Amino acid sequence: LQNPIRKVVNMLQAMQKKVTEEAAVAEELHEKYLCYCKSSGGDLAASIETAEAKLGELGPAIEAAISKKAQLEKDLASHEADKQAAKAAVEEATALREKEKTAFDKEFAETKANHESVSKAVDALEKGMAGSFLQTRLAGVLRAFLVKNQEKLDGDRREVLSFLSGEQSGEYAPASGEIVGILKQMEDEMAQDLNDMAATEEAAVKSYEELMRAKKLEERALTHATMEKLDRLGDISIEIAEMKSDNTDTAKSLVKDKAFAADLKKNCASKEDVFEEEKKMRAEEVTALADTINMLNSDDALELFKKTLPSASASFLQLQTTTASMRAQARDLVKRVRSKVLPGHSDTRLDFI
Repeated sequence: LQNPIRKVVNMLQAMQKKVTEEAAVAEELHEKYLCYCKSSGGDLAASIETAEAKLGELGPAIEAAISKKAQLEKDLASHEADKQAAKAAVEEATALREKEKTAFDKEFAETKANHESVSKAVDALEKGMAGSFLQTRLAGVLRAFLVKNQEKLDGDRREVLSFLSGEQSGEYAPASGEIVGILKQMEDEMAQDLNDMAATEEAAVKSYEELMRAKKLEERALTHATMEKLDRLGDISIEIAEMKSDNTDTAKSLVKDKAFAADLKKNCASKEDVFEEEKKMRAEEVTALADTINMLNSDDALELFKKTLPSASASFLQLQTTTASMRAQARDLVKRVRSKVLPGHSDTRLDFI
């Protein structure tokens, strides 16, 4: 018959070896998990730090970009107002120039006609043709001019008006030389008026043309500035949209990373507690198994085994009885050992024995 105590010892030793091997595997897996916790935790911490720094930079950057955009929009509105003002100034100056040109043309033509009539009157009087001159169209033009401006005439020129009107009679008739002198003075004054009018018109035209050139340059500069700022406005609008999107994505990622980091920390701590508890239990099992093996290998266990062995002359019935009794005693021995060494623990392998 096989020694049942030895069978139990062998099985306990196998259990002890298996528990030791499982402990080594668990230790290795735990080390790997701790490495994962540390590396993942470090990566998450770096990711969280980077995200927080990025959010800290994006906020002021977005505000600065929005401020720049507002300033560009304000500048564009100002440029548009300036363009409209320049356009209005051009239209106003053009209308004024046209009005001045019309007035000049009319006044210059009238003054030129009067000057021509005076010149013709001087020629006629100097040639002794006063009577025939008074019958001409030019005499009528000159007379009409003097009548129109008679409130501005001095005494001598009123004499000329009287002469042209044929109001002078025999008793009082100024000499032709006196009339000619007055007319020549008028001719010179009209010639000077024509020159002054022409100079004034020329200056007005020059001033108008300079204004037009200045407004054209201003409009060109405003158009260039407007196009440039429109490009910048488009770029900064895209930049703001991209930064806002990046800010939103980074904030969401930060929330997820923080949640994952918290879960990882919690799970790693929990796993550490579980591992330590299992490690403690395995150590207790190994100790209990070692104590059980030592107990079963003791002299008391050997003596008990010898007492339960049947003698050589025992009958088959006695042998059956003795074998059954030996098994029962061995089972009681294992129970006693387990109750002493592994109180409160159950092992299916011991139960199987």
